[in-house]
Amino acid sequence: MSQIRIKLNETADVREFVKAAEKCDFDVDVCCGSAMVDAKSILGIISLGLAKILTVQCHGESRDFVREISKFAVA
Repeated sequence: MSQIRIKLNETADVREFVKAAEKCDFDVDVCCGSAMVDAKSILGIISLGLAKILTVQCHGESRDFVREISKFAVA
């Protein structure tokens, strides 16, 4: 399982992120503190809040997914 820290500032960012996650044939979760939601759920991600640092947990590997979300990555 790999983890990537991201920040989604606008609802358009959330839509783009979810669209990329939906292409994955494995589970992808997004965590903020103790809350965890499915990365393929727009409402779930929005419920975590915009402009927060989120942790993406990938339960598989996809270079395309990592490449697509790299613009949201934070250090």
